[in-house]
Amino acid sequence: MAEESSEEAQGQEAESQTSEAELTPVEKPPESQIYVVKTTSGQEANVAQLLYTRALANKLPIYAIMVTEELRGYVFVEAAGPHFVDDAASGVKHVKQRLHGIVSVSDLERYLVVRPIVEELNVDDLVEVIGGPLKGMRAKIVKVDRVKNEVTLELLEAAVTMPITVNADYVRLVSRAKQEREG
Repeated sequence: MAEESSEEAQGQEAESQTSEAELTPVEKPPESQIYVVKTTSGQEANVAQLLYTRALANKLPIYAIMVTEELRGYVFVEAAGPHFVDDAASGVKHVKQRLHGIVSVSDLERYLVVRPIVEELNVDDLVEVIGGPLKGMRAKIVKVDRVKNEVTLELLEAAVTMPITVNADYVRLVSRAKQEREG
């Protein structure tokens, strides 16, 4: 009984070695590239959804579609070729054009890495409050507490300036503070 199981194990090993040798590498499809589609500002998510459904329906080799909040008016599409992007985008409402050329992944890395907003804020930066009862008001940053994810603001539109501490997620950077050059 022990001899039979050892013979079977040796036979299976031999089969796996021969099958690995007989396998031919599968041909890789041509390298995909990232293309940029210019859209109406504010309609990026709708365009991305329409491109996705068109790619599925027509079985186009579109591998990824990316929309960023920071870069309004543009949709990034990873596809096997520019003509596939053109096929998916033709006739879609809010699509203006496909920009000529390609974008490298290194150019998009800063949009792919999610950093807390508090990392980008500094003292004296101008921000707009985007949440809470002060929504829509502009303010100047007085203090940044990166550990607690909070910023202390002075409202620019208030009659009396007093410091207000809010969560950093409730502010949007409008402009950076002008840094004086030493020299």
